[in-house]
Amino acid sequence: MNYSREAQDLDFAYKVRHALNESAERLPAPTLDRLANARKIAMSRKKQSSPSAVLAFGGVLAGAHGFSFGGPNSWLGKLGVALPMLVLIVGLMGIYEYEQQRRISDLADIDVAVLADELPPDAYLDTGFSAYLNKAEE
Repeated sequence: MNYSREAQDLDFAYKVRHALNESAERLPAPTLDRLANARKIAMSRKKQSSPSAVLAFGGVLAGAHGFSFGGPNSWLGKLGVALPMLVLIVGLMGIYEYEQQRRISDLADIDVAVLADELPPDAYLDTGFSAYLNKAEE
């Protein structure tokens, strides 16, 4: 809902309230008495609001497990949030480096196999040779 729509709705509500107030002032006294009595009866029959149970977890973040290290503004409290983030970043960097090294190793194995083969490397670039290899495999 954008601002202009909300402003229009609010303006409409004010106009309706104003019209109702004007027409309520013109009602005869017996009608106003009956409305007042009806309101009192309705209010007496209204359900009493019962307190609802709410489950609240205060301060349950990384590093705050229900006990305090001196509050959220202490250096120990900040460390309790920053340390897991630092461990996560270092772990992701380690995984990235491991995958890069594995990829380099796999490419090196392919290069060694191509260079150690009896065929010259240009044979692998020939499309006819590739078709011949595919046909020979079948």
